[in-house]
Amino acid sequence: MTGARAAEFDGLVAAVTGAASGIGAATAALLAERGATVVVLDRTPPTDGDLPSVACDITDDTQIDAAVAEIEGRYGRLDILVNNAGIGAQGDVSVNDRAEWHRALDVNVVGAARMTAAALPLLRASDHAAVVNVGSVVAAVGVRNRALYSATKGAVQALTLAMAADHVGEGIRVNCVMPGTADTPWIGRLLATADDPDAEATALRARQPLGRLVTADEVANAIAYLASPLAASTTGTVLAVDGGMGSLRVG
Repeated sequence: MTGARAAEFDGLVAAVTGAASGIGAATAALLAERGATVVVLDRTPPTDGDLPSVACDITDDTQIDAAVAEIEGRYGRLDILVNNAGIGAQGDVSVNDRAEWHRALDVNVVGAARMTAAALPLLRASDHAAVVNVGSVVAAVGVRNRALYSATKGAVQALTLAMAADHVGEGIRVNCVMPGTADTPWIGRLLATADDPDAEATALRARQPLGRLVTADEVANAIAYLASPLAASTTGTVLAVDGGMGSLRVG
């Protein structure tokens, strides 16, 4: 890594939601490595991490406002917001009850909108403002037993494009990354509840043309690209990191 590359985020402040583990943790670490001051936002922030953290439940307006105020108080600015926090759901439309539908939409969609709205005043003041939302390939590809989750991630993709159009005139870039099935703690929990974890893991790998799960670091690199000042002309973009799942048919 060159010195120029390592310094691309120097002087910028980034906040990453759901950053205690998985894709969020990988993203926070990478942005910090490349020079950003990164604040970890999570319902349960890590107690042993190297990065500053703030407890923040993105379904709670009071906690969101307090987190943004704390970032402003500490650093006086916010340049990059990564809306990574999300929850999964399994089943067809007959499985998830209304409470689960409302909960998943509240976290995955409304939470990202809430967080961005609270951050807008600080983002408007930045010369390098960027928002990156974390969606999923299931927004574009029908996958069995993911009705609720797919609906939320389809909404994240649509929200991204609408936000990009709304705020491009203010100098705020908004993009979205669409991971395939990634090797994260949520997938680990899903496999742990399967009747045959080994068979389920094999099936998850096989449905991606590369024949393996996406890594959290690979998704983090895509997020860093979209957030970077070096990508200053990239907005309203949906970037797939899915092992070819959304575009290739090799069988």
